[in-house]
Amino acid sequence: MADRRSFNVVILGLGFLFIFTAFTTCGNIEQTVVKSLQNGTFSGSGYNSLGIIYGVFSFSNLLAPTVVTVIGPKMTMFFSGLLYSGYIAVFIVPSTWAFYLTSVLIGIGAAMLWTAQGHFLVENSEASTINRNTGVFWALLQCSMLFGNLYIYFDWNGRTEISDGSRKNIFLSLMVASVLGTLSFLVLRKSHHDEEMLSEEEGQSLLSTRMMYKHRANTAVQDAKSEFQTILQLVKDKTILLLSPCMAYSGLELSFYSGVYGTCIGATSEFGEAAKGLIGISGIVVGIGEIVGGGLFGLMCKNSRFRRTSVVFLGMVVHFVAFYLIFLNIPNDAPVVFDTNTLKNPYLTPSVSIALLCSFLLGLGDSCFNTQLYSILGHVYAEQSTPAFAIFKFIQSIFAAVAFFYSGYLLLMWQLLLMVLLGFTGTLCFFVVERMQNFSADLQEY
Repeated sequence: MADRRSFNVVILGLGFLFIFTAFTTCGNIEQTVVKSLQNGTFSGSGYNSLGIIYGVFSFSNLLAPTVVTVIGPKMTMFFSGLLYSGYIAVFIVPSTWAFYLTSVLIGIGAAMLWTAQGHFLVENSEASTINRNTGVFWALLQCSMLFGNLYIYFDWNGRTEISDGSRKNIFLSLMVASVLGTLSFLVLRKSHHDEEMLSEEEGQSLLSTRMMYKHRANTAVQDAKSEFQTILQLVKDKTILLLSPCMAYSGLELSFYSGVYGTCIGATSEFGEAAKGLIGISGIVVGIGEIVGGGLFGLMCKNSRFRRTSVVFLGMVVHFVAFYLIFLNIPNDAPVVFDTNTLKNPYLTPSVSIALLCSFLLGLGDSCFNTQLYSILGHVYAEQSTPAFAIFKFIQSIFAAVAFFYSGYLLLMWQLLLMVLLGFTGTLCFFVVERMQNFSADLQEY
């Protein structure tokens, strides 16, 4: 039994590794690719597409648990993976209507995929193995930021323009990776929980298959209604309200490091022929920052001398240093320039070393905020963790969508200023929540 569960966790991680090698690489380069298209009929925007994805994702989370319960996590992940592969395939032969249609579909698919992933991981874990299995899964997932971006560096290094042939080869490779990840879900074996459900349903000979699925659907709908009511109650809770600015900030900076900053580097004319290849290296360095931060803060939080507030404060400082260096090092029109190169000059002569240092700091700071938000939500809402995390993903996704929509219109300095203001507010509110929790713990002791 243990071997089967371990096998499932590893295959699950590998499936996500392949799918998100394709998707994270696509998100990192798509605005640059869209700007380079020599196609008079295509009028799509990479920023708008990503905004649609995160916007649809946030609302689709409300329906996802019902779908997963009815058709099961394995098939849910398989069909969701097909939607991811379809989105990647659009870039091989770009079409505006297909581009935006698949953006909507992948937003729905993302909600289904992540809900099914959580469900499947819990099914294949016990209290003694959940931390190990989660660690194995996340370690494999974080590696997705390395491989695709490394391919981009080798293929784009020395190029000033992205040719149609290069674009087709890249997205064909990414589509193959996504399809492989999707097919790997079919190899997953039934968990002990699934087998118990199956034997119980087979034993009820009076129930037809149609009645069986109808029963599952009714149960899922009732559970969804109950969870939605819990979410509505938690939204009014003081702790959630205070944590909302921090959750919102995590959405803004998510959009910046995952889609905007790479585009800025690729558009910086002072980087010359190395600019396009640096998009890939930047994505890799962001991933290294995420991996280092996740591992480091996981160890620090086991030590009682380190509080959550210390890690969040470090994250704020790291991000503010990165924002200041980006402000000095990257041209102000880099996110919004319509051609492939910038026209304005930054305050400093653009430096590749500083640009990549900022990539690392963005990844490191992101891991600070996300690990501690998960930690405090799990601590405060131990009995209501699912709806609490659903609220977190909803707020984060909404603000990521908003950020992607304005990224094509606001100059870099205004985008950085918005993140500074919301980041500072979010950190202060996080401090207040932590102080409230410490005060409550002290009162319970007395």
